[in-house]
Amino acid sequence: MITLNTPAPTAHAGILGLGTFRPERIVTNDEICLRIDSNDEWIRERSGIIERRHGGPDETVVTMATAAARKAIADAGISAEQLDLVMVATVTHRYQTPSAAVEVAAAIGAVNAAATDTSAACAGFCYGLGIADGMIRSGAAKYILLIGAEKLSEIVNFDDRGTAFLFADGAGAVVIGPAEEPGIGPAIWGSDADSRDAILLNPAWTDFKKAPTKGVTDLGWPYINQQGQTVFRWAVYSMSKVGLQALEAAGITGDQLAAFIPHQANFRIIETMAKEMKLPASVVIADDIKTNGNTSSASIPLAMDALLESHPELSGGLTLIIGYGAGLVYAGQVVQLP
Repeated sequence: MITLNTPAPTAHAGILGLGTFRPERIVTNDEICLRIDSNDEWIRERSGIIERRHGGPDETVVTMATAAARKAIADAGISAEQLDLVMVATVTHRYQTPSAAVEVAAAIGAVNAAATDTSAACAGFCYGLGIADGMIRSGAAKYILLIGAEKLSEIVNFDDRGTAFLFADGAGAVVIGPAEEPGIGPAIWGSDADSRDAILLNPAWTDFKKAPTKGVTDLGWPYINQQGQTVFRWAVYSMSKVGLQALEAAGITGDQLAAFIPHQANFRIIETMAKEMKLPASVVIADDIKTNGNTSSASIPLAMDALLESHPELSGGLTLIIGYGAGLVYAGQVVQLP
């Protein structure tokens, strides 16, 4: 019998560095309301959002991801040449192929790294973290760069009252590597394909091929379409259960958390989830949604960075992260803050 060589496993993995990029342009609720029948008060009450950031014409998923990546690598104290994998979680890269990760790897000089994108919408960062954790502990990689990057302003219909005010742009990156103690808990993840129509990008590219004489003027640009109430109920009640499962899998209780950093979809959802899980008042809850909107796969690392900037004492503490979105897909885990 022939025995194959396998890499030597590593006991633990953790987040070694964090970096973010936020576009300069701030878009207020008043500006959004120029094209929809709404107002600042209604948007704040329904979502918690006060303002959000939109990228300029020269800011893409790749440029934003690259900027965040460079900061994360510097924060981790390693070089780009030491990376074994570059992974970008995104649904808004302008090209189906090649991947955004390949372009980012080239831009930062990650000459020894494999590169791939992952598409799990707003759960993309947590999916990537679960994959990276497994790869490092298995010995398949030593250092992995994970980036959540989105330019959602390019796929939002600003005349749609239900979605125009929600989405925004940005990028957040982490370097994951070997750790002396467990820094990433077991991932609780899954999907609910029966509810795939709750969040869709329509029309599909194939619709243009089926109607070759029609174009964007006739069919419309592929925009995010969302069943708001369906997603709200699913997120609040189903994701609260996922959070509790993630705590149990990590072997801790809610009062041992320093922070709660869920996907920044809607602050009403975030508050209700925390109540459903009965998190104590001592747990600091991320609220980056208020000033940066919903940035999909980028929202958790962006919120993590903002929370550590305002509460540096949380560094080294444990946080529960939960991502959920189109699919419907979800993932959650407990991690140690860098």
